[in-house]
Amino acid sequence: MDLKDTIPLFAALSQETRLRAFRLLVQAGPNGLPAGALSEKLGTPHNTMSFHLNHLSNAKLISSHKEGRSVIYSANYDAIRDLIGFMVKDCCSLDLASIREDKRKGCSIIEMAGYCCEPQPK
Repeated sequence: MDLKDTIPLFAALSQETRLRAFRLLVQAGPNGLPAGALSEKLGTPHNTMSFHLNHLSNAKLISSHKEGRSVIYSANYDAIRDLIGFMVKDCCSLDLASIREDKRKGCSIIEMAGYCCEPQPK
């Protein structure tokens, strides 16, 4: 992911309702949530929620599919992973954060200075 690819993502997330909806969808997992549930949880009118969900969808941060009469929205975890990777690799100094590959587990691990789980001596 390069800088020009991140601009629409940051623009979509730079509004409170969209950011709150996106956070709910990330927390909901791959099954996502119906648009009506998002609207209810956020106390946002349906037409306003549709506008914001469309904005997130255009940025490819979320996707949707129909189930009966409901539209189910879910987070695009690939886009999230790419954006986080961009932030760590391109925007952070190595003494603040880094990404390393764990070949045994087959995943990437982000390490952030000052955010270790082990208690630090005082």
